Amino acid sequence: MLSLLTRFSLFAPLVLLVACASVEPAAFSPEIEAAVAAAETAGDDAARLRADIAWLADDAREGREAGAQGYVQAAQYVAARMASLGLQPGVDGGWFQEVPFVSGTQIGDASAFSITGPDGETVDLAYLDDFRIFPSLAAPSFDIENAEAVFVGYGVHAPEFGYDDYEGVDADGKVVVYFSGAPDIFDTESRAHFKSNALKMQTASERGAVGVISLYTAETEKSYPWERFIAHPDYASMTWIGPDGRPDISGPTIKARAVAHPDAAPLLFEGAAHSYAESRAAADGEGAPVGSFDLAATVSLASAMEMERVTSPNVAGLIPGADPELKDEYVILTAHLDHIGVNEKLIADGEDGINNGAMDNATGVATLLQVAADFMAGEAPARSVMIVAVTAEEKGLLGADYFAHFPPIGDGEMVANVNLDMPVMLHDFTDVIAFGAERSSIGPVMEAALEAEGVKLTPDPIPELGVFTRSDHYAFVKQGVPSIFLWTGFDNGGEEMFWEFYKNHYHRPSDDISQPIRYDALARFADVNFVIADALANAPDRPTWNEGDFFGDLFGKE
Repeated sequence: MLSLLTRFSLFAPLVLLVACASVEPAAFSPEIEAAVAAAETAGDDAARLRADIAWLADDAREGREAGAQGYVQAAQYVAARMASLGLQPGVDGGWFQEVPFVSGTQIGDASAFSITGPDGETVDLAYLDDFRIFPSLAAPSFDIENAEAVFVGYGVHAPEFGYDDYEGVDADGKVVVYFSGAPDIFDTESRAHFKSNALKMQTASERGAVGVISLYTAETEKSYPWERFIAHPDYASMTWIGPDGRPDISGPTIKARAVAHPDAAPLLFEGAAHSYAESRAAADGEGAPVGSFDLAATVSLASAMEMERVTSPNVAGLIPGADPELKDEYVILTAHLDHIGVNEKLIADGEDGINNGAMDNATGVATLLQVAADFMAGEAPARSVMIVAVTAEEKGLLGADYFAHFPPIGDGEMVANVNLDMPVMLHDFTDVIAFGAERSSIGPVMEAALEAEGVKLTPDPIPELGVFTRSDHYAFVKQGVPSIFLWTGFDNGGEEMFWEFYKNHYHRPSDDISQPIRYDALARFADVNFVIADALANAPDRPTWNEGDFFGDLFGKE
């Protein structure tokens, strides 16, 4: 997700937090062995799914934040479950692919954002009330003083589509200001690609910008209200460190990304060619385009972070392929094991602050283990299958991105990814949404599996959320690997259940085991995913991108 390579020596001082060493099954703690035994003897598939989810989403896991002890316990549990199912260790004889990270927690008192208007008057904005700021992990302590600013629409550079917010813009040494999102000239999923903050920062950096300021649109206010945006101010930023010791970060010149509250944003446009109201109306599709233009105001930004070195493992189990010609081709199944940890602010207020992550994504990991069990119950597949519980999805798909960059498969090749993330299993689903299915030859395989299971395929009903680029499969897509990601659909009460969860429980402590999870439906969802993965692992031909597909053309390999 992030692309700047910066020397690690910039990150002093650093503290090593967790180094979860690979261990053999016999080394698992008695507590984990007892929990695994309980899951194995729970009875039917639904009961085993419930046992896995209950253990992973227990308060004792403390929200499974990547690098924290609760995550380490969850990783050991998943490894022990894989061993009990008969999988082989997937990483050089061990279960864990250790992912080295650099992590930064923002120092709120050090965060500042001021705007000086054309009249020379300076307004100091209030942290969290008026703005939030995200320092670059390459510049954990920075100060931008009275920088010129330029408005660049959505901050999108897509000349291949006849669209370029940077045409004729001089951004060198300036702070660029843009609205979140992307224009509606793109289809749903390519629009999600161009909405990416990482891509926008990289684009700004390539033009010499020193910082970026993102503004809310009406769509942003609906999908991610300000109160939710600032609810977890102590949440740590993170990126992985490659084997060369360099961290992977977007935008080499960008010191920070700030986000301005809609009530504060008009200050940036005082004295400019167009007002904030005109520019916001254009971004919301309710007014004439205003183009890009220099702003008359200057901006000052500052912040700092406490930096730490952290390791957090991906957990990988292997099902070796049986076909001598195909065994070096790998179908990768993924689900993220991490969640967002503990909200210290809520705990300080005397409230429940443990974000248990039952639906996000203990349900996905439990489903992953059930799919692995289904593989082990039958004949060995032709291709090899790797079952991977990845870390740091909540930090920006980082564990999956690291795995996709450095897969532990020797001279083998990844040919497909099937991803499981946040199946909101609160109803008896009759349809599914299949992100990415129409982009590759995986689509027909998936449709046959759905027909066999009596499940209907539904088009994406929430394109505004840009789901295709927001889960771990996208890390594999960026490495040219055809991928698919299924959610339960909105029929039969699914829409009401989804929005109730999303508005009231998503990324909140109430995402816990007390929700009315339909474990029987989750078992059926696991069956659907197994049939798809099994068909991919045994098909005579590997999946291919469809001709002319945007992501296939962008990332596909010859």
